[in-house]
Amino acid sequence: MGRFNTLRNQMLFGFLLVMIIILSVVGIVTFDSVSRLLKNNAEKHIQQTAIQANGRLDAVLNQIDSLSIMVASNLNVQRLLVNELHGKRSTFSEKQMLSPYVNNIQIYSSGVRSVELFTNDYRRLFPLDGDSLETKIEAKWITEARAQKGRLVWIGIDPQDSTSVLAIRQISLLDENFALGGYMLIRMELNLFDIREMNSDESTRETMLLVGRDYKLIAPVNHDLRMEDIKLLVDSEHPIVTVEERKYMMVRHQSEVTGWTFLILTPLSAITEGISFLRTVIFVSAGIGTVLYIILSLFLSTIISRPIFRLIKIMRSSRIGGLKPIAQVSSTIEINELNHTYNQMVEHMNDLIRLVYEKEILQSRSELKALQAQINPHFLFNTLEALYWSLYNKDEVELAEFVIAMSELFRYTITGPNRDEWVTLEEELDHIERYLVIMRIRFGERLTWRIESLSDYARYRLPKLLVQPFVENAILHGIESKIGPGVVTVRVDLSDDHEYLKITVEDDGGGMSEDTLSRLQYSLENGKVHTSKGSGLGISNVRDRIRLYFGGQHGDKVGIQIWSREGKGTAVSISIPVITGVYKRDEENIINCG
Repeated sequence: MGRFNTLRNQMLFGFLLVMIIILSVVGIVTFDSVSRLLKNNAEKHIQQTAIQANGRLDAVLNQIDSLSIMVASNLNVQRLLVNELHGKRSTFSEKQMLSPYVNNIQIYSSGVRSVELFTNDYRRLFPLDGDSLETKIEAKWITEARAQKGRLVWIGIDPQDSTSVLAIRQISLLDENFALGGYMLIRMELNLFDIREMNSDESTRETMLLVGRDYKLIAPVNHDLRMEDIKLLVDSEHPIVTVEERKYMMVRHQSEVTGWTFLILTPLSAITEGISFLRTVIFVSAGIGTVLYIILSLFLSTIISRPIFRLIKIMRSSRIGGLKPIAQVSSTIEINELNHTYNQMVEHMNDLIRLVYEKEILQSRSELKALQAQINPHFLFNTLEALYWSLYNKDEVELAEFVIAMSELFRYTITGPNRDEWVTLEEELDHIERYLVIMRIRFGERLTWRIESLSDYARYRLPKLLVQPFVENAILHGIESKIGPGVVTVRVDLSDDHEYLKITVEDDGGGMSEDTLSRLQYSLENGKVHTSKGSGLGISNVRDRIRLYFGGQHGDKVGIQIWSREGKGTAVSISIPVITGVYKRDEENIINCG
């Protein structure tokens, strides 16, 4: 499991998870909004269709209603019905005279099959003879016609002729205070209510139903819906209904003229065709987006992780070899910064390794020289001490002091507590003074010196034999080449910020030309200075030790500086950090010897 938990996989799965969440939310919101919009638009469209279809039908029925009112209010019709009301039967010729008035309904309104007039006792007045009104319709419709007081009552399918639709109207007598004079029965063609012309393929389009007030289907007549199903549809309050295991969206509209219910049933499958296409589009788009996102995520994660893996590979290779910088340049700022930081670290670590290596070599060489110088040191010291007492007993005091100085110089260098690499400034200056005493045996009155140092500086620590090589050079290259007496000055100061110790060795000898000084300074900077004659530790040794001890921490603030003028002398300054310690002795502020 751990080998799959890589930065690349984490980025890939993280990007993919974010993308899936975003696409899912957007897809669900889009699908829900568009689905609701499509359903609402479909419902509004179907509702508008129902209103338009019912409006056309009502317009035809209103025309029939108006024509029937004209017949019912006709003077001849009124006169005959008044006579019938008072017991005077109409003659054959009087009945025949009604034909032009009654036939106006059929003339001016298409779809009317016949118009019949009945007296108030249900006898047919026109056309001549025939069955009474009670044999043609149910008594409830006659009762309702009387209750409507002259308004047209739409009955529905003729029980005696399924191809006709009936309507009845009470005829009120105007001259008899609107007393009941008779009835008008209108029989219309069923195709007048045929709505199949507004209904195309039933399997995919709307199904239009015209239902009477008794839940009987008026149109279309060839529909196989049961009475129970029709009643459920008419009484349902939900827009979504199920008929014969198929779901429909139902729009219901009731006619103000007939009181009949106009239903439009639209299969949900037809409405959701667009929704299904939208769902397909969303899934396809999500799939394409997922593939593109995965490709892009792989590309981005590779761009980010490949330089990191390359850096890891190079870092692992350092286990078997040296640290190597990485040379590849990335187009990403952060990766470039990481590479740059790694290269700086490698460079710094290589410098440290080289410094440690050089320090080890220098230490090995120093130890070798010390071992070479320590050949039977006890024998050397015992011999010098025997020589001292021999000279002292012969009153050779000056030579005896010389032997003592030389013995202390050797002891400081190779034995005793001074064998430690670090010494105090006081011990180093005492050693220099002993060396100057020995050199005075050679030069006599030509050599004088001054050592200037505050007693406060005595406790400062520094590497052993750091100053002595420059004192040796001042004598051998300065005083020795000068005609007449010479002075060597050793001066100790602090920097302005009191953080660095500055030791200056100066002579008033012959000095150096500018060209010689330039070559010496260049050689000093590049590590090519030869050791001074007569010295086991030369200027280059001092420079390397200063660089090893202090160079990496203090930079250019520590090191060696040389000034010289031909005929005027030479000055060498050593700068090292102030390092304190605890010591026993405290001498004068300035030590002068000469």
